[in-house]
Amino acid sequence: MSDDEPRPGPSTVAVHGGEPRVRPDRSLTTPVVHASAYPFESTAELREYMEGRRERPAEYGRYGNPTVERAEAKLAALEGGEAAVLMASGMAAITTTLLAMLKQGQHLVLTRDAYRKTRVLARQVLARYGVAVDIVEPTAQAVIEAMRDDTRVVLTEAPTNPYLRVLDLGAVVAEARRRRIKTIIDATFATPVNMRPLEHGVDLVIHSATKYLGGHNDLLAGVVVGRAPIVEAIREHLGITGAVLDPHNAYLLLRGLKTLALRVRQQNASAARLAELLAEHPAVARVWYPLHPSHPDHEVARRYLAGGGGVVSFELHGGLAAGTRLVDALQIPKLAPSLGGVESLVEQPALMSFYELSPAEREAIGIAEGLVRLSVGIEEPDDLEADLRRALDAVARPG
Repeated sequence: MSDDEPRPGPSTVAVHGGEPRVRPDRSLTTPVVHASAYPFESTAELREYMEGRRERPAEYGRYGNPTVERAEAKLAALEGGEAAVLMASGMAAITTTLLAMLKQGQHLVLTRDAYRKTRVLARQVLARYGVAVDIVEPTAQAVIEAMRDDTRVVLTEAPTNPYLRVLDLGAVVAEARRRRIKTIIDATFATPVNMRPLEHGVDLVIHSATKYLGGHNDLLAGVVVGRAPIVEAIREHLGITGAVLDPHNAYLLLRGLKTLALRVRQQNASAARLAELLAEHPAVARVWYPLHPSHPDHEVARRYLAGGGGVVSFELHGGLAAGTRLVDALQIPKLAPSLGGVESLVEQPALMSFYELSPAEREAIGIAEGLVRLSVGIEEPDDLEADLRRALDAVARPG
């Protein structure tokens, strides 16, 4: 495609991006290549491969797989990146990337409102290896103020988990570039349909592909996308850590990606509708949805997001007990961790992710007792609204 041609839309890229028009074996879908090693025809071919003069599957499964490579090409196309590297999970992507980019004596800035295990990695694992970490409020001002001379990486989410905060990426990127700091965005909640961070100057975008990209709650995967040199450096590190994605999960991911834009648009619309219901209901103390006017980052979110996403977080009057009554009253969403699949899921963070902490400890890290996180699936919007309204009414009734 030439520079003056319009870029295809998300659904077109999701279906066709990163794939040849006709494969050598003539299959319409990408085949699953189950192989742990790939033989060479001769020592001459081996020499050409080792010297970088011949492209072929890597010699060993930990260094590459044809099915995985096709999925990587599609993900790079969706994000508008030069290259992508897939791994066994979203946390594998976060961990391998940070281990590849940081070393003893350097500094990481991480936002507080981030996935719990990412914070555990920063505080417990990276700190053990001499990497200094500051965990700050999810605002551009806080991130910029935390930057130091030894800062090498800024990592945040967009939107964040669970309060769906959205930073001013332009401000963060501008200051980071001035200081030669790399910026990484975990855009799992946004998906490439709602936001493409690389277009805003971010260096790397990470997804837990387990969520929206796969979309069917049937695989684990993580991906890192960005410019080829930095992605290939991370891939080299992956060859050491070994957290590779298996070809069958890559095949499931390819299949799920083809309906990504359709699913996300439906989830955007349904979640926005439910956010309106929640904002008006007397049982609800506060709604967190980035494109709802009540969200603190509403104006920033409007600049960066094409859609608000499929997650709605909200706080109930009555705290933990009220949240429990609501979750148990819902009939469509299943009580389960994760998000982004075709099925609606619901959880109380105070019970699911932070149960071992006391209420005071949860409050200290910003987790409200009455917080509920609803991941909206692709069920009929009318059914989802009726179910949520019925459960909210049950919570609001005395007794």
